[in-house]
Amino acid sequence: MTIPNVGGGYQLGDGNLAEIVLSNVAAPVTAAGDATLSVAQLTNGIILGSPGSSAAAYTLPLAATLDAALGNAKIGSAFDFSVVNVNGSGGGIITMTTNTGWSLVGLMTIAATAGTAQAFRARKSGDATWSLYRLS
Repeated sequence: MTIPNVGGGYQLGDGNLAEIVLSNVAAPVTAAGDATLSVAQLTNGIILGSPGSSAAAYTLPLAATLDAALGNAKIGSAFDFSVVNVNGSGGGIITMTTNTGWSLVGLMTIAATAGTAQAFRARKSGDATWSLYRLS
């Protein structure tokens, strides 16, 4: 049975390729100063960072904690998120830092310019083992 298409928006498999793809997303979350990110912050999709006038380290949650929260994740499962430096004073660089069970691939800094954003991909590579890749 085909799901009815009412009110616009792309329906997978319906052939409505010219319509916009809609999704429901949570409002961005925030982090200030040095922070250990929670699973909820990491999986939200957008983190608005306010490091202040000096550099800030955003530490990833324990990989085992991420596994517990994402119980259905299999090896190869991944999700993307972005960190936006919204610091109005233009002072602080944000650096993504590791925690137990993580490996980091690529440059992990977000420049100290308000509005600078970096995209990342977290990928499950084993039990309580994740990799963080800088995408852009």
